[in-house]
Amino acid sequence: MTKAPAGTDVVSAEFKINLLRPALGDSFLAVGRVQSAGRLLTVCTGEVRAFSGAAAAYKVVALMQATIANVCR
Repeated sequence: MTKAPAGTDVVSAEFKINLLRPALGDSFLAVGRVQSAGRLLTVCTGEVRAFSGAAAAYKVVALMQATIANVCR
């Protein structure tokens, strides 16, 4: 909603998830980004990272891409 034009709501036009590997780890972090925000459509991506042990290294366990449509109220 931070990139949607004022006076609009949003709905999902397309949504894709790739589950890359089992989600095994001690902690997880989900990172989302707006790749392109237009007047009618917004493209977003996200990834889920699994952390194991004390090391800062992680493995990506899932990827997402979504197209969001802006709808006038």
